[in-house]
Amino acid sequence: MCAIHQPNLFPRLSTLAKLYAADVWIVLDDVQFTRRDYQHRTRLAALNDPARRQWLSLATHLPQGRATLIRDARLADPEGCRRRMAGLIRQYYGRSHHWPSIQEMVDPVLAGFATTDRLADITETSVRTLLGVLGWRGRILRSSSLPSRNGRSTRLADLALFTGSTAYLCGTGGMRYLDPMPFQEQGIEVVSFHTPVDTETEIWRGARKVSALRALAHVGPETLADGMRAPFNLGTRVVVPSQDT
Repeated sequence: MCAIHQPNLFPRLSTLAKLYAADVWIVLDDVQFTRRDYQHRTRLAALNDPARRQWLSLATHLPQGRATLIRDARLADPEGCRRRMAGLIRQYYGRSHHWPSIQEMVDPVLAGFATTDRLADITETSVRTLLGVLGWRGRILRSSSLPSRNGRSTRLADLALFTGSTAYLCGTGGMRYLDPMPFQEQGIEVVSFHTPVDTETEIWRGARKVSALRALAHVGPETLADGMRAPFNLGTRVVVPSQDT
């Protein structure tokens, strides 16, 4: 099962859960950078007051302006970004009983600022370390290094096929624009992914709005991983009819 998603900075729990459910994550790094998205920022929520939230943003320079691809975006102030990230994450989650696990996965991200000014390197590392602390053992590939044809859905189907996947895991947002025909032509099943975001359970509170760091700090890596392995996290398999039926 394959998931394809842009590298997000310490992604929302809904995004992380989708990647966790997949066997392969293709990092979509060669699409246009979007300032209003989560590619250079994440929303932190206080440990004891989820309603208290604050953006953690990385100052980003776009060499080609609005046409800049994610892989080409650069950090405008790497050292300043590192200090801000370290300070805010400790401020929000330093008192958590699970702080050692959080620090273990944040440290490699902070170390990256000394070796690169590429935004995608930092954000991808933030996802890798989150998946790693939860015990995920899948493969990670980058779309910029894989062959594919033009066309949004055609390209996604080609990328999934290249990994040998028989199923493509698609979030609720992607299902709104996805054309199923390229996947059907390749014999790839489209699976709709849902997280229980409407429940009142602590793990999933704010799953679509705040970073997964908050859930990790609240319940710890083992409980969080158990919650994401629950059967209800994976939506029903969607058999999409062809346009002729």
